[in-house]
Amino acid sequence: MRAFFKMFLATHIAIFRLTGGRLGSAMRGHHVLLLTTTGNKSGKPRTVPVMQFDLDGKRYVVGSAAGAAEDPAWIKNLRKTPEVGVEVRGEKYRARAAVLGSAERASIYARIAQQAPFFADYEKKARGREIPVVELARI
Repeated sequence: MRAFFKMFLATHIAIFRLTGGRLGSAMRGHHVLLLTTTGNKSGKPRTVPVMQFDLDGKRYVVGSAAGAAEDPAWIKNLRKTPEVGVEVRGEKYRARAAVLGSAERASIYARIAQQAPFFADYEKKARGREIPVVELARI
């Protein structure tokens, strides 16, 4: 299963980049961006497609891992090295990733779950893990 998932991600990323985001920039009716972090152990660039949410002029991504018990690897990566690469349809830029504190996170997560109700399900599946919300501020 892990090999299949890696192949799926690599294909998604390749299609996104090949088409400048015309394909692969939406998932379940929401916008997707490519987030490139620096591997916390390897130091190598690691790219993943993640849903983006633009609220009040700020861009957010969510480390839900579909409600898994642990944060996705990209969260661990950006906690160590917060400068990340962002690719959205037709644009690439560097950003500083900041994991929101609990109070701000709760407010933003609630708004995201209103737009994408499956995130409320992910929170239940996570069984106590506070799913991180990350602001991506262009630098």
